[in-house]
Amino acid sequence: MSHQSQLKLLCLLFGLFTPIAGFAADIDGSTLSLAWGIPFVGILLSIALCPLLIPTIWHHHFGKITALWSVLFLIPFAMTFGMDNSVGLVAHAMFAEYIPFIILLFSLFTVSGGILVKGNLHGSPALNTGLLAIGALLASLMGTTGAAMLLIRPLIRANDNRKHRVHVIIFFIFLVANIGGGLTPLGDPPLFIGFLKGVDFFWTAQHMLMPVLICTLVLLTLFYLVDSYYYKREDEIEPQDPTPDSKLRLYGKVNFILLFGVVTSVLLSGFWKPGIEFTVLGVHIELQNITRDLLLLVIAGLSMMLTAKQIRSANQFNWEPILEVGKLFAGIFITIGPVLAILRAGHAGHMAGLVSLVSDPQGAPINAMYFWLSGALSGFLDNAPTYLVFFNLAAGDAATLMGPMQQTLLAISMGSVFMGALTYIGNAPNFMVKSIATQSGIKMPSFFGYMKWSFGILIPLFLVLTVIFFLG
Repeated sequence: MSHQSQLKLLCLLFGLFTPIAGFAADIDGSTLSLAWGIPFVGILLSIALCPLLIPTIWHHHFGKITALWSVLFLIPFAMTFGMDNSVGLVAHAMFAEYIPFIILLFSLFTVSGGILVKGNLHGSPALNTGLLAIGALLASLMGTTGAAMLLIRPLIRANDNRKHRVHVIIFFIFLVANIGGGLTPLGDPPLFIGFLKGVDFFWTAQHMLMPVLICTLVLLTLFYLVDSYYYKREDEIEPQDPTPDSKLRLYGKVNFILLFGVVTSVLLSGFWKPGIEFTVLGVHIELQNITRDLLLLVIAGLSMMLTAKQIRSANQFNWEPILEVGKLFAGIFITIGPVLAILRAGHAGHMAGLVSLVSDPQGAPINAMYFWLSGALSGFLDNAPTYLVFFNLAAGDAATLMGPMQQTLLAISMGSVFMGALTYIGNAPNFMVKSIATQSGIKMPSFFGYMKWSFGILIPLFLVLTVIFFLG
């Protein structure tokens, strides 16, 4: 790792612990106009359009562009609502949401990056389908980030002698970076938030099993047909394989123990409730969450110490993917605050029309709308806070949602997890996978190009799920 990369990583980690403030949970969303969402939309449009219009500038300065949108939001906000509210806004975004989010991703990225699957297999349709199936299974056991980082490079190497590889990466994002993580709270951040709010661990495994199974089988079948179509073309295979087939060997096995440590640390924060909390800039931080985050950083440090540099070098490991996610999502978590506050205001906010869509005139939940609205917003906002908004909008009580409103909780869970695959920004591993694929020479689609694939394939599948689970 170069000194420049090390410096960038240290700056990112230093930024995580700098008390720069976050979103004040008590800001009244009913007083906010939709104009406060412009910087957030600006970041999304920058992610979508800048790689197409100004690719070189974006590649070198995407962090500065994201920071500019954040500043364009914070300065008017401070002038309008005062410095205290501005500090509170950023503090809540950082300490309550962004820091736990990025630390978990950082630890999974670091540990899984120390596991090397050396050797190469022949990227046939059968092999690729098998790898996607294994990845989908692992996603619920080690998180979508961990599973994606473990398997994306072996999958790329297996197919580096093929001309058509984009579809392989896209289906990988669908299955491994999103849908496969739907079986346990460890798999995807929205489900983990539900677990922390009181949703039983095994409730998720039981009720999400059939939706995940249906999606996985349908997508694996479709992928095999698409991959077979390309594979049978005469001009598909390059004349020379950059990485010829060879026996697989596994290195960095100590990181599997560390992955278990990551899982244990996350579970600890859900089961251990000492009742001790600290207040930082108005944000209440519980001891179990501080302990979890410190343990995750220690585990990441142990991975760096115990993993031979040759293993990470052979794995083409570098910090660029996590740095990209860290910079972009820092801006997203700050500027998303007003959007979520308006949603929290319910019928009193400027998104009242949207909120009213999830209940009938008698106030009963419309589960199909919970599925589609939580899903649609998860595709373009971050799926973890979106889950929380609809969780609170539905009832806010885990016992009620697991009982008489279990179909509503299922709708929110399915929407938040599954539709995170609709865009590159719906779930953090999506961007990591795209970044690694691009670094490997695969010309990944633009923001809207990816959406052509996701909407064309996933929307019909989600319509079927709606009929099966919410319109019966």
